[in-house]
This record gives sequence, structure tokens and C-alpha cells, in this order.
Amino acid sequence: MHDDRIDALARQLVRYSTSLKKGEKVLIDLYDVPDSIALALVREARAKGAVPFVKIHQGRITREMLKGAEEAQYQIMAKHLLAEMKDMDAYIALRGGTNNVENSDVPADRMRLAMKHMRPVIDHRVKKTKWCVLRWPSPSMAQQAGMSTEAFEDFYFNVCLLDYKALIPAMNALKKLMDKTDSVHIKGPETDLRFSIKGINAVASGGNYNIPDGEVFTSPVRDSVEGHISYNAPTIYQGIPFDAIRLEFSKGKVIKAEAGARTKELNKILDSDEGARYVGEFALGFHPLIREPMRDILFDEKICGSFHFTPGQAYEEADNGNRSQVHWDMVSIQRKDWGGGEIWFDGKLIRKNGVFLVKALEKLNG
Repeated sequence: MHDDRIDALARQLVRYSTSLKKGEKVLIDLYDVPDSIALALVREARAKGAVPFVKIHQGRITREMLKGAEEAQYQIMAKHLLAEMKDMDAYIALRGGTNNVENSDVPADRMRLAMKHMRPVIDHRVKKTKWCVLRWPSPSMAQQAGMSTEAFEDFYFNVCLLDYKALIPAMNALKKLMDKTDSVHIKGPETDLRFSIKGINAVASGGNYNIPDGEVFTSPVRDSVEGHISYNAPTIYQGIPFDAIRLEFSKGKVIKAEAGARTKELNKILDSDEGARYVGEFALGFHPLIREPMRDILFDEKICGSFHFTPGQAYEEADNGNRSQVHWDMVSIQRKDWGGGEIWFDGKLIRKNGVFLVKALEKLNG
């Protein structure tokens, strides 16, 4: 039985998120997803006169390749993948899978090697193509979310098919406010963080790059971050689950990092290169239907009443000059039911307990 919501999602990705035009080439990158969404995307791209190219991946094979990664091998792979990406005008990726920690036993040095060589491919995709990346629902995702498979599928399509256009005026108001802000002060349980965002562009994300979406992001002045933060949302990175990460900063750099029994693994990742201990993104999340974390960053970073503060690579659109093979979106939720918290811009309280207090931003309160 065909699900009409799949066609609706394909239309949104092709006609809104990437706005494909006649003659544009789009790479459709599929990881452990059903044929139904692949077929819908190919048909929708052709209906717009675009030219679809399809790649299909399997998670266990990708893991096996990573486990034995060699320098010369990944140099060649990256060379060909970059050449392919340079031929594309757009990129749509759907990532499914039955095990979100499939890569947890890949040796850290092999993962770093692969990430180093894949970084130019990712950078070109982000900087030079119209792109959109999203997950595909699975029983394992439903389990992560603490929901039945059917209930999670309903949640997934409701979240992904949100009317993002309706949020654009308030998102643009938040972008404008952030563009003129110098100092930011974040307070909450075990969190007291100060930094500057002066002179760094803010970007409103309303379904154009990730689905689900719902954030405005910028980055801190690289050496301005001072204080400490305790993230209350669980996270997963390079296949390893982490809980209760705590970071201390001095002159922009993470000088102390703790994550309980995973402290050693955390510091290994932050020692990947010099930029991994500096922050490349600061963002406020406000998707009205996403309220609880599920260790899936495309959902968790958009949680209503949250912010993320990201060690590693900065985006070119909101660039503070930080460069790293790492980009790790760590999330903290500031709603009252998660302990509350405050965000101040230039001495003015902007958001309290996850609720925006500025009238122009009220539609972002969910």
C-alpha cells in the first residue's frame, strides 16, 4: 500500500528545500531506505525537469570499509567523490538504518582518517550546492524516541511536513536581532557561558538545508568563549553515545571536557585537530513539534526551547574562521520541564525557560 505522505515529502524536498530547476543535476544519496522514497524523489525531480543521479549505500558495508580504512584508499575515494559532487547542482540525502551505533566499534584513528579525506567533499556540497539532508524513520528510531513504530511514523511525517514558510517572518526577526548583537550570556543549571557573536552573520534555517528544520544559527567569535556548560540532552557522535557532557572554556578553547564513563572517548574526539576544541556554531532551536531528545541530531538540534553550542567546524555562511574535521552539535534544552535557563543578548533577556520574550519572536514559541 503506497503512503501518500512519501510523495508529499518528495515534493517538499524537490520543490521547496532544494528548489530544483529544469536541467539541474541532483545527487540523491540513499542510506538504508526503502525504494518508495527513492522512486518518489526520482519522479519528482524529473517532473521539475531536473536530472536525478542516485547512489545507494548499506550501513554495514560502510562500517566494514571504515574499519579497514587506508590513507591511499580514501585519497582515491575522496578524489572521485569530490569530482562527482562538482558535477552536481543539488544534493538530497536520506539516511536510514536499523542501528544508530553501527560505527561504534570503528577504530578512532580509522574514523579520523576517513573524516579528514571526506571533509573537502562535504565542504563543497555545503558551500557550492543546494542541499538537504534528512533521516528516514525506522523501528530503531522509534525505540530511541520511546514510541511505537506507527506512532513514530506519524510523528516523523508531521514534523518533516511542517509549514516552514509560516515561521520565516519570525525567524528573520531573530536573524536580524542576532546580526546586531555583540555579547551573549547563557545561564542555566551548571551553565554560565559568555561569548561574542559580533560581526558574524546569522542564518535562518526553515527547511532549506535539513529536514526537520527550525533554527537560526551563527558562531561565536573564536576566542571569545568563557565559562562552562553542562549539556542535558544525550548525544551520539561517530557511533558512540554520550550523556551529561560538561565543557569548560578559556579564551575560546575547551580546557576541560567530561562525560562520565565516556570522558576518554570525548577527549579523543576533541583532540582530533586544533579546531575541535573551539566552537564553530551557536544556534537556537524552536521546532514546535520536537520536544524530547532521541539521540538523532537532525531532530534534537531543533528541539523547542533548546540551543546548541557546537565544537568544531564553522559553516561558511556564519564563519568565525574555525576549521576542523569535527562538527558536533551538542544540545541543551532550557524549557522549565528540563530545568530552565536564560539567554541574554547585550544585557537584555531574550529567552527565559525556552520562551522568547520579544514580541516579534513569539511565533517561535510553539
